[in-house]
Amino acid sequence: MKDKTVRIKDIALKAKVSTGTVDRVLHKRGRVAKDVEERVLSIIKELNYEPNLMARALGSQKVYRFAALIPDAQFDVYWYGPKAGVEQAFKELKQFGVEVKIYLFNPYESDSFISAAQQLQKTELDGVLLSPIFYREALPFFEQWKALNIPFVLFNTEITDYQPLSYIGQDSYLSGMLAAKMLHYGLPEPCSILIAHFDEDITNAAHLVKKESGFRNYFIQNQLNDTYQFIKEEFNSAQFSVFHQQLSDVIENNPDLKGIYVTTSKAFEIAAYLKERHIHHIKIVGYDLLPKNVYFLNNGMISFLINQNPKGQGYWGVHQLANHLIFKKDVAVFKYLPLDIVTKENLNYFLDKPEY
Repeated sequence: MKDKTVRIKDIALKAKVSTGTVDRVLHKRGRVAKDVEERVLSIIKELNYEPNLMARALGSQKVYRFAALIPDAQFDVYWYGPKAGVEQAFKELKQFGVEVKIYLFNPYESDSFISAAQQLQKTELDGVLLSPIFYREALPFFEQWKALNIPFVLFNTEITDYQPLSYIGQDSYLSGMLAAKMLHYGLPEPCSILIAHFDEDITNAAHLVKKESGFRNYFIQNQLNDTYQFIKEEFNSAQFSVFHQQLSDVIENNPDLKGIYVTTSKAFEIAAYLKERHIHHIKIVGYDLLPKNVYFLNNGMISFLINQNPKGQGYWGVHQLANHLIFKKDVAVFKYLPLDIVTKENLNYFLDKPEY
């Protein structure tokens, strides 16, 4: 048998006061005699009353203005996912007065990020969702939003020093450890392993630093650090010939290279190079179910992909702001998304299921 829903009317009847008095006690508005207030609060506790915040939000005329600061997918298709997630969350929450404006920036130009962030500053805001892939450039905006009491949610890149409302995404350090464990299985001992970063300034990309740290520490914790030689390279996929020459040099200078860990969604760049040169003895572990990555996962050039659920990052980011501002719920500081291991054998399951 289901418990009966407790209404304000039920509290008023038991307390022998009007519903208006109960409402004033609940919302702390208007004067109520101390003994009456204590009686009402005691009955609220006794009856285990929970306000219907969703119904209240539906009846409210307040508009909640959110800004989403997202890298532009025309520069990197990975970012289609977070944008789609933000748009899906907006469709679900607009009935509660939520408005979401998306600001796009070039993920390879810090000035573009600054310009977009300055643009959203010109509007009236209740909350901000962003991926702070430019660490140094994001910090002044965090300071401004905190001074203005504007909650902000981070996704994809975790920065806890400035106390965001919440972080949505994977634990970057643990994802690096997981990648190391997958790559380690089946590798001969000893051999060389390449850690490949793509298209980002590592000194300004906190999430990639954490991934690399987790990857290296797996081998340290398992007393394997002296067994394998680690090579670290930063590639620029936009400079095609330079990238190919750089990778060629790594392979030529390290004939025992047997594993490559790609810390971004660009595993397909290395897979395409190896396929073109008929190199099939090197295992690749990377991230994200981009169409090109899926292609090379299916044909065996990529061994494993870790799905970072980009759509879920955008989707849950908007919902965290709504839960805090509209529904008055406690919001977890960290909402870590699962570390999904994807192989060609289970790929269809991940392609078919919703990402949030």
